[in-house]
Amino acid sequence: MIHIYTDGSCLDNPGRGGWGAVIEENGVKRTIAGREESTTNNRMEMTAVIKGLEAVPERSDVTILSDSQYVVNTMTRNWKRNANQDLWAKLDAVSADRRVTWKWVRGHAGNLGNEEADALATQQAGLTQESVEQLTHLDERGRAQMVDVGEKEATARVAVARGSVHMKPETLRLIQQGKVEKGDVLATARIAGVMAAKRTSELIPLCHPLPLDQVTVELESDEAASAINITATARTAAKTGVEMEALTAVTIAALTIYDMAKAVDRGMRIEGVRLVSKRGGRSGDIILEQ
Repeated sequence: MIHIYTDGSCLDNPGRGGWGAVIEENGVKRTIAGREESTTNNRMEMTAVIKGLEAVPERSDVTILSDSQYVVNTMTRNWKRNANQDLWAKLDAVSADRRVTWKWVRGHAGNLGNEEADALATQQAGLTQESVEQLTHLDERGRAQMVDVGEKEATARVAVARGSVHMKPETLRLIQQGKVEKGDVLATARIAGVMAAKRTSELIPLCHPLPLDQVTVELESDEAASAINITATARTAAKTGVEMEALTAVTIAALTIYDMAKAVDRGMRIEGVRLVSKRGGRSGDIILEQ
């Protein structure tokens, strides 16, 4: 059974709308969303359902969970269709190709799937054309896309990211002394960070695969803060930057530290993962921290 949580949202002025759908299938969740100009809330509610159904195979068993009585009751109680005839025709067609169960859920009543769909729709409705143009991972309709870097020149690029793992003082001492049962925490975390950076494009859907020239992961014990500070540096000569590779290296190194030491300290906290600098590329150098 596939569950699709849907919602639509529309700004009164200028009538810009957004829709969102959260699809759960075989324990895997994915989201889709979009936006339209000069529309209505009902049209966005209907569009969310249509797009959600189109995203799953024909002849599927599907449960639609929507907070729109307009959609659910029209499909189940034959409410009159006085408007939006074009969308009703599309909805009838995609519904006929699937075994659909309709379920109305009360809006903002704590249903996590519908709350997420609502957030997607609201975000899309709030996007202006100017903001869409600035967000390079969105096309002109607000849909996610992989950026075309084909016309850009390859240049030398460097990115540095940092983060930290805070823990009990006794946990830090065990790590420093190499007495954690699972093995050498710092050496393992360093290798994990480098390996993760090399696979960033497999983990983050819209990232380009990059030929990495070098990735370094430095781990420093901070006894005053009872933490391990992580700094990752990624270098490449490519058409796009390596910020995500550096951030991924820090994040996975931190998670590795947590995994190896969690048996003795469940209260560890991963904090402050951030980009601190980038060099190269069209946007030039950005130095956020020294």
